[in-house]
Amino acid sequence: MAKIKGAVVVDTEECKGCNLCVVACPTQTLSLNRNVNGKGYNFSYMENPDSCIGCSNCSLVCPDSCITVYRVKTA
Repeated sequence: MAKIKGAVVVDTEECKGCNLCVVACPTQTLSLNRNVNGKGYNFSYMENPDSCIGCSNCSLVCPDSCITVYRVKTA
């Protein structure tokens, strides 16, 4: 059976660092970056990209719709 590998792309300039996506992630893939964006917010990023299962929970809870999730089947 094929496994699903996910990838999260965050629009770092639109992210407000609300932390909702980090809390919603069941595999602790996401975290807030220590760096800030142009608006002064710590933006979300994939701290553990190998653990992403592509569930899209982060995208669903994002109030600003700045997260896109991609899924790829692996052998």
